[in-house]
Amino acid sequence: MSSSLHSLPIPSATFDRIVEVRRDLHQHPELSWKEQRTTERVCGFLGSLGLACDTSLAPTGVVTTLPGRDSSHGIIALRADIDALPIHEETGLPFASRHAGVMHACGHDGHTSSLLGAAALLAAEDELPVPVRLIFQPAEETGEGARALIETGVLDDVTMIFGGHIDRGYPLGSIIVTDGHVNASSDRFKITIAGKGGHAGRPHEATDAVVVGSLLVMALQTIVSREINPAHPSVVTVGRFEAGNASNVIAEHACLRGTIRAQDPGVRVELEQSIRRVSTAVGALHDARVDVEIQPGTPAVINDRTPTELARHAAAQVVGDGNVRPLEHANMGAEDFGWYARDRPACYVRFGTSSPGHEFFPAHSSRFDFDERTLAVAAAYYHRLAIHAGQHLIPASS
Repeated sequence: MSSSLHSLPIPSATFDRIVEVRRDLHQHPELSWKEQRTTERVCGFLGSLGLACDTSLAPTGVVTTLPGRDSSHGIIALRADIDALPIHEETGLPFASRHAGVMHACGHDGHTSSLLGAAALLAAEDELPVPVRLIFQPAEETGEGARALIETGVLDDVTMIFGGHIDRGYPLGSIIVTDGHVNASSDRFKITIAGKGGHAGRPHEATDAVVVGSLLVMALQTIVSREINPAHPSVVTVGRFEAGNASNVIAEHACLRGTIRAQDPGVRVELEQSIRRVSTAVGALHDARVDVEIQPGTPAVINDRTPTELARHAAAQVVGDGNVRPLEHANMGAEDFGWYARDRPACYVRFGTSSPGHEFFPAHSSRFDFDERTLAVAAAYYHRLAIHAGQHLIPASS
């Protein structure tokens, strides 16, 4: 099972059913906090398994809990995200999005369908070791959904939580399990510059906000390259620069917007402090007022040792030891699963989906797609993981 699956790790009837759900969700993508139809579709599937749906924790999204033999040692939680992105689809798939400008370009339709597959497998068990909570979370793409659910108490009786993401960078049939840092934190910044406008032919009478902003863009790039330990991956990116209204007018105001990424929480703090210091210094150098606003986002996803060991064992049971792999390089993408991992022991994995003969485009691309056999791997993994992790929680003498 190197780059293709010789056989499906779940019953073919279950696979066919979750593929149908995935394609339906893909045709009807919904943006963050607008996932009403998706919520109804998930509830319909869970209801057919005899599972009750709790839709009261957020405007959209579903939570269900399967009973277990021993609830005194807590609950195992499995989480999938359900929202889409504001992207116009260009895949040409027969089940392409019917909603102009909205697309499942990050695999959340697959995540949802995989967890529904796991629900079917778990519901068929005579008895689970401990209760298993399935969280179908809205608004991951805005970084708001996980935190909102946590604030309503979705983790209050949870002992461990697990999640995963489809990844085209690894072969179909592989599961990527890594200790420690697996996703970066993500914060946004806005830097406003107030100079002094004037005539383009008399720059000595003005303080050019474009010049100040340009110097600041370059100065910010030295923070990561010269102030942060290169062993700790981090990024400071200016993604937007607004200034000026005419070619013969020196701009009085400018605005820079960007993102801050870090895997280490300490580095995250260092980056914020450095951005504020450098911005103040550049403003003073050119006699301009510079104000920095940093909007905190999602924390880094950091896998805990015990959940990761349990995940690695479950993955090996599904795909074999040789197909359980570590991350090959730092992942600077953000994932609001970090909120769960901050509050409870957690592990977040990735499901390889690359296969020969298929050209796959990166996540957030208008042509993003994945090999649907990945759904079977993920569903089987969650099923095996819920049982194995539940058995781990129960003392041997019980």
